[in-house]
Amino acid sequence: MARTIFIIIIALLPECLMADNDTITSAKQPFRQTRKNVYKTVKEINNIDTTYIEPEHYNFTAMLQNTNTYEVYHLRSNSGQTITFAPKPTVKIGPYFGWRWIFAGYTFDISHLAGKTRQEYDLSIYSSKIGIDIFYRKSGDDYRIKNINLNNDINTDNIKNTPFKGLHVGITGASIYYIFNHRKFSYPAAFSQSTRQKISCGTPLIGIGYTRHTLDFDYQQFINTISQKIPQYRQQADTALMFRKLKYTDISVSGGYAYNLCLTRNLLLAASLSIALGYKHTSGKADNEKFNLRNFATNNLLIDGAARLGIVWNNDKHFAGASLILHSYNSHKPQLTTNNIFGNLNIYTGIKFGKRKNKNKH
Repeated sequence: MARTIFIIIIALLPECLMADNDTITSAKQPFRQTRKNVYKTVKEINNIDTTYIEPEHYNFTAMLQNTNTYEVYHLRSNSGQTITFAPKPTVKIGPYFGWRWIFAGYTFDISHLAGKTRQEYDLSIYSSKIGIDIFYRKSGDDYRIKNINLNNDINTDNIKNTPFKGLHVGITGASIYYIFNHRKFSYPAAFSQSTRQKISCGTPLIGIGYTRHTLDFDYQQFINTISQKIPQYRQQADTALMFRKLKYTDISVSGGYAYNLCLTRNLLLAASLSIALGYKHTSGKADNEKFNLRNFATNNLLIDGAARLGIVWNNDKHFAGASLILHSYNSHKPQLTTNNIFGNLNIYTGIKFGKRKNKNKH
């Protein structure tokens, strides 16, 4: 990551630093030429049609953002029994500062002032041609049992929202996607406010992604928790759900479509949906000694998805808006199917300053 940022910084150096200088020694010429080539490449990546897109007019941005994180885990055995877990939503707030492409900040978790906090890191890079998402999540101790279905007539309503500290989840992933109609369609206009969409436009998308999921599940603690409210659960529970650890790795190819709708001169509504065909390798460890581990490790193809929705008001100097980003991942084995949905709702407002001397340079 440090190297990537370094390349971006070099590429965005003012052109005056790249001007001919008779005092530059021949030993520095190869580096100087490489820097010029990188600068030219980055400019081409952000080449736009100004009839459709208004380029950035300011160098700096200050923003205050509220981030709300949601997550649901759904487990289903081959007999039809299901368990659904969800942690309390995470609410964060904090400042962000940006210089052209470089945008960084820190949000404070105000929803988990006590107990084990969740670890969440998200990085999104939006340019005209290419978008990149990188994320890391590690759960805390605040999961709740939202629903359980024993696939029979037993009423399980009394266990809803029961706290459960025996589930720990980790997700690491990255994806990169290419925007075909990049000269007329602007992802940055909707999700990083660095440009403005002037005329409504859409584009196909294509991308690749990688994710790594881990679930540590204390099933004995789960049985004890449920049995306190449903005594017969200990005899009714499906052994397919008795696992200690589940891991799956996902490599996927995605395709989708995005559209920016200009509601008024300064108000934009954006939406996109990508469907990914993922190749997954899944493995797990079961608590039940009679459990057939051969059937618990498998390779398979499954469909995942990602959706983005945003609305932003931007008059070039001031902006405010909200964006929702959702990811869905699935895993299937002969005994157990899992589905994980997580996402962020961001609400923000900000101001830009340090006007560029040349408005057409971006």
